[in-house]
Amino acid sequence: MDFSGFDIAILVLVALVVLVLFKGIRTIPQGFNYTVERFGRYTKTLSPGLNLIVPFVDRVGAKMNMMEQVLDVPTQEIITRDNAIVAVDGIAFYQVLNAAQAAYQVAGLENAILNLTMTNIRTVMGSMDLDELLSNRDAINERLLRVVDEAAHPWGIKITRVEIKDINPPANLVESMGRQMMAERNKRAQILAAEGLKQSQILEAEGRKEAAFRDAEARERSAEAEARATQVVSDAIAKGDVQALNYFVAQKYTEALGKIGMAGNSKIVLMPFEASSLIGSLGGIGEIAKEIFKGDGSAAGTQRQAARPPVVRPSET
Repeated sequence: MDFSGFDIAILVLVALVVLVLFKGIRTIPQGFNYTVERFGRYTKTLSPGLNLIVPFVDRVGAKMNMMEQVLDVPTQEIITRDNAIVAVDGIAFYQVLNAAQAAYQVAGLENAILNLTMTNIRTVMGSMDLDELLSNRDAINERLLRVVDEAAHPWGIKITRVEIKDINPPANLVESMGRQMMAERNKRAQILAAEGLKQSQILEAEGRKEAAFRDAEARERSAEAEARATQVVSDAIAKGDVQALNYFVAQKYTEALGKIGMAGNSKIVLMPFEASSLIGSLGGIGEIAKEIFKGDGSAAGTQRQAARPPVVRPSET
């Protein structure tokens, strides 16, 4: 089939239109921004979706990922303020906020962020002692985030998080720290044991003090009761009541016998008096009790008292 000159012109025109459309239409995926350069100079930024540019004049410059990205910080050795060498690694999260600045303000964005983070890790952690380094990770992360984000702000990016993953002291230093921790724990245990012993001794002394006070108070009450009983007997004797004296003597008499009988090492008891004396004393006690219960003023009591035989008092051999 022969083509005429007109047909060839139409085909060329169609091909040219297709080429123009191909060069002038750009589809940007979600999460990305493309920069547009006209004769090598930045002109605008293309957002996600369908975009039109001038064919053969404008071209796509940098394709920037606008999503939050993670950057692994490799392990590096750091010398702390107290001259301890530790191996530290970390992780950084960042997000591009301005595609033009991220594309044209710095060359090699990820490499720049990585070196900036590693440098500030050495600066921040090198100004701290080892103990402070191991116990203040939150403070270290916060300080690193503030410093790195401020330094990376002109690049149009936001550092969202900087985390220290591992801090690895040398093996000999870890062993020394273990011994130090054990010594500290033993010290605290000894202090607690001493405090417990001190408190126990204080409580024991207070208990002895309270017991002595109670014992003295009991002896005082017993002495007061004995004095009161003696006073009552003396008053009764002064009034001519001999039975009260008999009761008092008999009570002491029987108490002495009870103590002798309850002695654990006593097998044979030698009595320096006759049994009839004890019976006479008990008889006197009975007479006193009868007088108390029946009353001294009744006539029947008076007659029985007159007819009653006299009380036999204890006599010494």
